[in-house]
Formats: sequence, C-alpha cells, structure tokens
Amino acid sequence: MQQSIALVDCNNFYVSCERVFRPDLENKPVVVLSNNDGCVVARSGEVKALGINMGEPWFKIRDAARRHGIIAFSSNYALYADMSNRVMNVLSAFSPHQEVYSIDESFLDLTGFADVRGHAREIRKTVRRHLGIPVCVGIGPTKTLSKLANHVAKKHPRSEGVFDYNVLTGSQRQSVLKNIGVNDVWGIGKKLSASLHAQGIETVLQLRDANAKGMRAKHGVVMERIIAELNGISCIGVTDIDPPKKQIVSSRSFGQTVEDIDDLKDAIAHFVTNAALKLRAQGSVAGIVQVFIMTDRFRNDQPQYNPSMSLPIPVPTDDSLLISQWAGRGLDAIFRKGYFYKKAGVILSEISDKSLAQTDMFAPIRKPELMHAMDSVNARFGKGALRLSQDGSRRSWSMRQENRSPEYTTRWDEVAVCRC
Repeated sequence: MQQSIALVDCNNFYVSCERVFRPDLENKPVVVLSNNDGCVVARSGEVKALGINMGEPWFKIRDAARRHGIIAFSSNYALYADMSNRVMNVLSAFSPHQEVYSIDESFLDLTGFADVRGHAREIRKTVRRHLGIPVCVGIGPTKTLSKLANHVAKKHPRSEGVFDYNVLTGSQRQSVLKNIGVNDVWGIGKKLSASLHAQGIETVLQLRDANAKGMRAKHGVVMERIIAELNGISCIGVTDIDPPKKQIVSSRSFGQTVEDIDDLKDAIAHFVTNAALKLRAQGSVAGIVQVFIMTDRFRNDQPQYNPSMSLPIPVPTDDSLLISQWAGRGLDAIFRKGYFYKKAGVILSEISDKSLAQTDMFAPIRKPELMHAMDSVNARFGKGALRLSQDGSRRSWSMRQENRSPEYTTRWDEVAVCRC
C-alpha cells in the first residue's frame, strides 16, 4: 500500500493567532516582529504582496508601514505556544500517528484511509471551525514530497488548501516538480541551492532525476536520501515521540543594555528555569551547564566583551535550583564591570536519560518532589506562577514589546471578552 503522509501547516501562524482575537484585522496588512521588535518574522498575505521580505528590520520599513497602513505586533510567544498546542491536539484526532514538527507544522500518517483528500478537507474545516486558524494540507508518499505538496496547496488557489501528490499521473508529477525551484525542497538551504544551480540543477524534477550515488559523493548521504524521497522512497518515517535533545539552549537579547551583575543573575535564573523545564519534560539530566554573556556587537562605540564558561555538574541533575547555583558561579567568574551587556544565556549539555544517570552515594539526596510540584503548579496556573526567587526579581533586562497583544488564553486578566 502506498503511504499517504500529510503535512498540515498553519498559514502565517503568528498573524493568524492575532487575527483569531481581532477579526477586524482580516484582509488588512499585518506583521509580527521578533524579539525586541527587531525584524519581521511573520507576514500576512497582504504584506507579502507589498514585497516586504521575511527578516526585514522593522526600523527600515517603518515609513513604508505607515504609508500602507501595516499593523505591527510584538511577538506574543505565550499566546502562540498555547494556540499551537490547541491546533496539535485537534490534529491528533485525525490520525493514530502524529509527529509535531514545529510550532505550526505537524505530520500525520493517513495511510489506509478510504478517502484521503476528503479526510484532509475535514482537517482544514475542523481546525478553522474550532480555533479560527487557516491551515493547508499537502499529501505525498514521503515527508519530502508532502512538504512540496503543501507548498503547492498554499501557492495555488485551485487546490483550495489541499493537494495530494499521490493521485497525480506520471506526467502530472513531472509538470509539478518542473515548476518548483530546488530551493523549495525540504533540507536544501541557500548554500546547497547555489551549489546545485552551479551544476545546472534548478528544479525539483532535475534533482529527482539526478544520479543519487554521484550526488552523494559530492554532497553526502543526506542528499542521497533527499533524492530517494523525491522518487517516492521513504527514508524519514513519522515518529510519534521526538528524540531527546542532546543540548538545550535558553537565551535572549535584552530590551536594553544591562550593567549590573544582579540584573544578569536575574536573567540567568530565568533562562535556567526554562532550560531545566525542557530537561525534565524529556526525562533527562544534564552534566554540564555553560553560561555566556555578550555586549552589543552592533555598537562600535562601546567596548566588546563576550565571555562564556562551562561548568561540570558533579552529579547530573534536572533540578533548577542546583543548575542555577552552578550557573551563578559561572556568571561570577566571567562578569566584568564597565561593559554594557545586551544578551545572555545558558546551554545544558552532557544530557543523558535520568533513569540511567550515574549518581554519587556521598552527595546530598535531593528529592524530585519540589521540581514536580513547581511544574504542576505552573502547568495549572500558568508559566511563572511558581519560580526561583532570583527569577523575575528585577526584570530590567526584559524584551522590548511595545505592541504586544494580550495573552488572551493564558492570563485571567487578559482573557478576551465579547462586548456585543
């Protein structure tokens, strides 16, 4: 039986989340900005039509935005994460095998369903009806082809948001692949795309028909797998469980520069809290914590200092308190007065399965109940309801979010109210 792998992708996800609670924004140009309102990270279709690119610095297009009536929002990550969880929960009812690929994408294995396209259309209707989020569905025999099918579903209105590569004839498949640039293939970035263009490979069809062994010799085994997937040979299966991360990074640029070490300790404690939560969620412990701080590399008029330090944790742990203590020691060692710090973060590494971690019989016993209680409280009452004393005590380093919308679904005091 031919596989039917569906990729469900939310359209302009961050913008769509804002429009759910602001229906007056429909058909209006809307952008969402990155941390500290730096660059454009999401665009409505109306903004794309104006020729504004993804990643465009906001200060460069502010005048154009004023002329065209573009509405800008600061990133509201709490809202987007919650809406993503709701979308993925709805999608889980449509297949026994689901892989959440990103905040706005999910693979579903629809193999064996009697009417795959009808099922896909029902997915679109249900997500839109329950959550107000528009999605497109691409279906193919492999993940790579389902990604390309999703690309077609988004670009061509005749598809009405659903495109099934599996039902095409051989000549129709050739026509589709001939009209898609090789840079749109999953796993091929700008550098690799330029290399393929230099070899005369500009379309997906040309890549599909290329000699797989020869391409592997030039570009490695990943390229061979991509070509196999384009030929309908599945090399990347749908996995229900994401593999544990081998490294966890938590960092952020500050809304304004920071000089005081206590402000940096506050930020580092916050980053440790986020990283340790992810660590516990995957049932792992970390053996090394790395701390780094950075000045603003774009300010040539200020002295630069970008140190980091890695500290081995004697007994691998997932305890936020212990990791925070070691991270604080690292910060004390690398901090220097007289600099204006713009970014900081922590990196957890040497990550292993908690059930297999080597312990120390002479180390003080720390029971997991405290961390479990903290996670449970935060899961019920919202992130940050219970936190380390150092985390959030100052917050002078917080992001600049001049145009953030309310956290409609995660804060009681910001819940949307119908004023009919």
